[in-house]
Amino acid sequence: MRDDIESRLDYGAGSRAGRTVVRTCSTNPDTTEAFAEIAAEFQGRELGFLLLFVSPKHDRDAIVDGCNAHLSETQVLGCTTAGELGPDGYQHGSIVALGFPRSNFVVRTHLIQPVSEFSLDQGSTIASDLMRPDGLEEAALWDHRFALLFIDGLARREDAVVAALAPSLGGVPLIGGSAGDGLDFGQTFVIHGGRFHSDAAVLAIVHTNCPIKGFRLDNFVPTDHRMVVTGADPAERLVTEINVEPAAREYARIVGKDPEQLSPFIFAENPVVVRVGGEHFCRSIQKVEDNGDLRFYCAIDEGLVLTVARSTDIVAHLDQNLEALAKKTPPDLVLGFDCVLRRLDVETSQKSREMSRVLARHGVMGFNTYGEQYRGMHVNQTFTGVAVYPSDARLDD
Repeated sequence: MRDDIESRLDYGAGSRAGRTVVRTCSTNPDTTEAFAEIAAEFQGRELGFLLLFVSPKHDRDAIVDGCNAHLSETQVLGCTTAGELGPDGYQHGSIVALGFPRSNFVVRTHLIQPVSEFSLDQGSTIASDLMRPDGLEEAALWDHRFALLFIDGLARREDAVVAALAPSLGGVPLIGGSAGDGLDFGQTFVIHGGRFHSDAAVLAIVHTNCPIKGFRLDNFVPTDHRMVVTGADPAERLVTEINVEPAAREYARIVGKDPEQLSPFIFAENPVVVRVGGEHFCRSIQKVEDNGDLRFYCAIDEGLVLTVARSTDIVAHLDQNLEALAKKTPPDLVLGFDCVLRRLDVETSQKSREMSRVLARHGVMGFNTYGEQYRGMHVNQTFTGVAVYPSDARLDD
């Protein structure tokens, strides 16, 4: 109970005195009322931009109307979610809002639509244009920058978009999440200019005088159980064969499960990883198709070697890593993008309350995703994000 009280005092709705980023959240199921509550927190504030993470349960038209009525002068970005990370940790059915003051943050954005037709050349041009210093005035002299990417989580274009954008960012860390639709997998939306867009992505370059640290973490340790993709449809992210056997049946055999019982919960408990450049990255399974194919959340191809991984304690692992981010100076905000499969794993193991306490205690705000972006990689079952520190923090001392 004491942890809950402390987390509310430190990170509850609204802005704690001395904090730079204004954070608020509404759990009101009535969208119009919920947005009015949120908008009231930002009245009279000079914002560089506003992030909105919106449950798919909410009325999108009502949110657009609210943006027009209350925030017409503010650049509003964000997306729909597979769950929200709010002041009390895990949330469902809410709207999370983060206001970044103009005195500390300047943003440039680009809407990529249709993202299904995105090309490599587009990525280079978009990133280069956003990186130009023209018109940035004082912000051009600020020392810190990061890139945010929100992308339609069902368009299956994350790998191509991230790979095209990252090389043109000149070392600026790219961090983001794929928009969600709960566990319905029907339609996802990104927000740009206070409006919802499908088959789209939003890239934002944020200039700030606040020190930042980007991060990527997962709680997996590779095992000795390996499998080879022997049949695949890369464009559809489908694996048809593993070890020259029907994909779902062979995966189930290797992880010791009944193929008829495969579900998102089983996939969350038994992830597969690939080795790239000496590191392991998760390649999560989304679902089993009716014909026994496995559909993945990210790029997959024939010849790829997949390794089954085992989980360490997900709550303790996150707590330790967030503590490390606060070792010298506590962040003003931890903006987090947490895979929905991690949340399912936590819920299955009945650790939701523990995880929520950790998220709240460390001031994490964000959403549960259909995939995560970090630098030049699109990953799954991973927690990515950026820690934003007070403008006077000196992290390298």
